[in-house]
Amino acid sequence: MSSSGFRGLTSHVPPRQFFRYLLVGGLNTLFGYTCFAFFTSLLQPRMTYGYVVASLISNPLAITVSFLGYKWFVFKTRGNYLREWGRCVLVYIGSMLISILMLPLVVHGLRRFTPWDKAAPYIGGALIMGCSVVYSFFGHKHYSFRWLSR
Repeated sequence: MSSSGFRGLTSHVPPRQFFRYLLVGGLNTLFGYTCFAFFTSLLQPRMTYGYVVASLISNPLAITVSFLGYKWFVFKTRGNYLREWGRCVLVYIGSMLISILMLPLVVHGLRRFTPWDKAAPYIGGALIMGCSVVYSFFGHKHYSFRWLSR
């Protein structure tokens, strides 16, 4: 892709806003992945798909933390907490469904084709989480905080 093509794709994204999004998203990714790893370490020894249950527990926590960061620091909207939180949840539902469906496949692939059997759920969780960053920025920008962003 040429540099002019890249600029065309990114011209509608305010640089400062995207930087703040990456900063808040990076911190939230660390928080969310720490929660996922913590719950995986607790549940995996007790059940076959403990990492899937860990994902189901850690995602709502991470969504709420990210919502507040995006609302206060990235899109800087006022009021409408419940409405925007609901929209934020809807954006993340798609990401969560993809994660829940893809995580077992990625973990299975890692276990089959790499020597990282025990680390596979952690590596798989990191890979899946990384893919949701771009999707969620545009979802939040154009849906969750669309009407009130400045």
